[in-house]
Amino acid sequence: MATRIVYTDLDGTMVGPRGSFWHTADRELTASPAAALLELHRAGVALVLVSGRTHAQLLEAGRIFAVDGAIAELGSLVSWHGGRETHLLTGDLPGQFAGRTPMDVLAELGIVDALVAAHRGRLEWHDPWHATHSADALLRGRVDAAAVDAWLAERGWGWLTLNDNGAVPATARMTLDTEALPPHVYHLMPRGISKGAAITWDLARRGLTAADAVAVGDSVSDLEMAPAVGRLWVTANGAAVDGMAARLDAVPNAVVTDAPMGEGWAQAVLASLG
Repeated sequence: MATRIVYTDLDGTMVGPRGSFWHTADRELTASPAAALLELHRAGVALVLVSGRTHAQLLEAGRIFAVDGAIAELGSLVSWHGGRETHLLTGDLPGQFAGRTPMDVLAELGIVDALVAAHRGRLEWHDPWHATHSADALLRGRVDAAAVDAWLAERGWGWLTLNDNGAVPATARMTLDTEALPPHVYHLMPRGISKGAAITWDLARRGLTAADAVAVGDSVSDLEMAPAVGRLWVTANGAAVDGMAARLDAVPNAVVTDAPMGEGWAQAVLASLG
């Protein structure tokens, strides 16, 4: 396929341990991701970051990697022109809240407080990174996302869903029970928001189609990018997560890289360049 644009997840995909672009999953130094990035730019292929990080966080990362745009908060906010232009996607946010951010609505209704109280010791704010989110509530812990969705629906909040964005290392600042470790990061957000939906919107804005695009990721939420692109690459570390193999079987355009994290990302990029 003639790739014109690459949409990539950041943490655990393009960058490795502690967000390093220069270390393998085994914390060995590597230049392969940087070399692949250079070849991508030389080929004139656009690069767009797609992440659970906030717009401000992606703006800084985007400058370093010379990206052509970013999709923040798991598909909630699309930005381009160096972050000077943005578009907020609110999905199934009820009409009576039109013009407001999902986080404003969640705070007013007390939904996050109720959810955390119902799962005390197993769910908490992903402090301090949650503070600047506008479209989703960033949480951490260990819960059954499908069960949480059912809990939300029972209370009339079925327009919301809890998305699992993968595991993170446990740290001393966490107050979770032992049963909630190792923790996962979750995004509580309106249904209809996804990385894939944001990519589809961005491609239309650019006058491109799915056939022009590839995506690279490592988590369950990244599988949502598959229908929006011609090919989805999943790094080896993501494919090794419990339950991911069965999910990948249902994604016909997904390919698993040989190596994890940045080295796998480099393989995906170079293969996409042909």
